[in-house]
Amino acid sequence: MARRLFRFAQHGAAAAMLVALGACSGPLRPSQGSADSFHNQLLVLDSHLDTPVHFGRPGWNIADRHSFTDDLSQVDLPRMVDGGLDGGFFVIFTPQGPLTSDAYTKAHIFALKRASEIRQVVQRHPGALALVTTPAEARQAAADGRRVVFQSIENSYPLGTSTAALEDFYDRGVRMASPVHSRNNQFADSTTDTPQWHGLSPLGREWVAEMNRLGMVIDASHASDAAFDQMLALSRAPIILSHSGPKAVFDHPRNIDDARLTALAAKGGVIQINSVFLAPTNQSAAWQALLDEQRNLNAMTPAEQKALARRTAAEESRDPYITATFELFMASLLHTLKLVGPDHVGIGADWDGGGGVRGMEDVAALPRITERLKAAGYSDADIAKIWSGNLLRVVQAAQDAAAR
Repeated sequence: MARRLFRFAQHGAAAAMLVALGACSGPLRPSQGSADSFHNQLLVLDSHLDTPVHFGRPGWNIADRHSFTDDLSQVDLPRMVDGGLDGGFFVIFTPQGPLTSDAYTKAHIFALKRASEIRQVVQRHPGALALVTTPAEARQAAADGRRVVFQSIENSYPLGTSTAALEDFYDRGVRMASPVHSRNNQFADSTTDTPQWHGLSPLGREWVAEMNRLGMVIDASHASDAAFDQMLALSRAPIILSHSGPKAVFDHPRNIDDARLTALAAKGGVIQINSVFLAPTNQSAAWQALLDEQRNLNAMTPAEQKALARRTAAEESRDPYITATFELFMASLLHTLKLVGPDHVGIGADWDGGGGVRGMEDVAALPRITERLKAAGYSDADIAKIWSGNLLRVVQAAQDAAAR
């Protein structure tokens, strides 16, 4: 989760409420006139939704319509309806801390709390949201008019010095996990840190085996190139990059080179294209201070949150943080599609974790991607794979491999 936050433009009156939400006891589905009709016929899933970072915020409710300008969020039920987003993987993200026993314990408690918050949000809106663990359940939830809530772990740091806790998270419904985040940990090297293990640690290799045994999808986003190579070689099931991009479009450590993308596809894997790391960002002291404050949103009152959002908007107006555009995002997506084909590409834009570009500021804008894919000549079947078919295939493959 890269906390890359910047001001987005307000949506107009056309983004009015499509459904009377209330307690969200009824299904939420877009009308055919609310967006592109073909897009609304698709099962549209994103593999990396950091939206649970908002679930503990005082006064924040996923059933309400929000805007990034007002409160720094990008996903809620009304905007999911606007953008035809049927759901995806909601992330249990834990910031990296020291590699000590006390820190592991605190991180484990934090991750359990986040998992509990996800379940509580679903329980409060049973007609609008559904916890799922299989592709079949996901398809049925969407057919019933409910948004799909898979769970994933970003950063296995909370597991401590054993892989035993993976089964507990599996029992809580988690079906995807990554070993590492922005700094090295006990499992693997991060792509944005100095090599320590030169890939996976011995514990990291045990982690791969346990993930395969349980039937959980291995997510290699944030892992070093060496760790990616080793996970790809060791895993008995295809692996995924839940929110990454091609290095050929922007040479950043978080992106991946064409040779590794080709190797991922050769073993049945999928890269879910990110909307972060498309262009340099503003590293001014003012922006770093704002980003530091944004990490503490859950400790702020609603009034304090709004004040921070206003200051963020003012700084964006004065000195923009992100210059990446929708066209650059599409260049990243189309490059990868040309390289590995539509059987190995999906979307993981990193919403609420730093995602979004100018022209695609929140999930309400997702139909633009479908429109551009059709204009580029991709078939309806190809686009369906990109939006969810490839992701669900990898989920199913991991579960089938465990069953065998």
